[in-house]
Amino acid sequence: MKRFLFIAFFAFILSAVFVPASFLRAQSACERGALINPNDKAALQIALDECNKEISAQDQLLQGKQQERVSYERDVTILGAQIKKAQASINARNIIIGRLKENITEKNQVIEVLSDKISREKDSISQLLRKVNEIDQSSVAEVMLSQKNLSDFFLDMDSFNYIKNSLRESLLSIGEAKKQNETEKAALEETERKEADAKAEIETQKRAVQKNEKEKAQLLSITKNKEKEYQKILAEKKSLSAKIRAALFELRDSDGIQFGQAYEYALESYKKTGVRPAFLLAIFSQESSYGKNVGSCYLRDSTTGSGVGMNTGKIFAKVMKPGRDIEPFLSITGTLGRDPFNTRVSCPQEVGYGGAMGPAQFIPSTWVLYKNKIASNLGKSVADPWNPEDAFMAASLLLKDNGASAGGYSAERDAACKYFSGSKCSTSSFAANYGNSVIAKASSIQENQIDKL
Repeated sequence: MKRFLFIAFFAFILSAVFVPASFLRAQSACERGALINPNDKAALQIALDECNKEISAQDQLLQGKQQERVSYERDVTILGAQIKKAQASINARNIIIGRLKENITEKNQVIEVLSDKISREKDSISQLLRKVNEIDQSSVAEVMLSQKNLSDFFLDMDSFNYIKNSLRESLLSIGEAKKQNETEKAALEETERKEADAKAEIETQKRAVQKNEKEKAQLLSITKNKEKEYQKILAEKKSLSAKIRAALFELRDSDGIQFGQAYEYALESYKKTGVRPAFLLAIFSQESSYGKNVGSCYLRDSTTGSGVGMNTGKIFAKVMKPGRDIEPFLSITGTLGRDPFNTRVSCPQEVGYGGAMGPAQFIPSTWVLYKNKIASNLGKSVADPWNPEDAFMAASLLLKDNGASAGGYSAERDAACKYFSGSKCSTSSFAANYGNSVIAKASSIQENQIDKL
């Protein structure tokens, strides 16, 4: 009996370990991509091509299904296609990251070699300059009256000429090395940006897969009266969409508007500039939050630019910069029929001036540069910085000029930092915090609001 039990147990173990090949699904080249040696460029390209084919195939399936009548079966298929597309996109990004990491390693090695070369050339130049200085300090008369004979004198002169030539060559060499080093550093920075973009896209796709798998599981759990039960789910989605659209979207120095209206303005701007709606909405959300901390002011003195806090009456010396913003501000408010001394603008921070206007927080001198383009894109005669629609278009145009329309994590983050401070995120930790906050808000707005409309 014991022998029989042992044989049965051993057979069970074998059946668990040695599963027939027919029960296993072979991994595709796309799925294996992240495991391929980064040096095997041909295999990586095959895997990447396979991923792109899968993405294209799922896109075609989605396009076809989205033309069909809404039904339980259709939407289960759509969710499945979205999951497969996102998984293929994740695999593709992992392959790209593997390539980029190898590229980054190579570039760092080149930069290290160039830095060593520059250091050696600097040492060489220092030695040559010391030698030149030694020869320079001896006059011809001193040499002739010294113990040296005439042949030694001319040997020194030959050495001097040789040193000068060597010095010239070293200076040229260090100049070329520095130029090449800067080129390599710029290329490295761009490669690192691409890697950051790919990683950010992977995280976005992972969240999309989790959401779609959860929704698909919910649909598949319906066993009876599938179509009837699914109509209930659709009704719940419509109700949620209506609530999202009706929710208040706060704007700085202006009355809030419904989220649905804000989204329409963002879509309108996107068609003109290519700046992603969720990102644009995040900028306004960030400015609204920031405004609660900084507060609003009124200009009081059109000569000095001083003013007062709107709610506190506190005096601020730098509400608006004279010579740059006061004259444009008076012109803008005059054209719009506003009282310049009772129109809200931003209060100054610890460093610099305030004076930024409306939801988009443009300073007057910048608004003047964009006002005609804003009006033209909206089919208006005059642009108003306190009008939400105009403010959305203004911000979108500036963000486009800052590079946001290129899309991706790095481009949008830098565009946000420039919007806030005029500089890239890498130049200021203060600006970087602003950029990071905008990116986080954009993800939340996209996934929790726009995707549910």
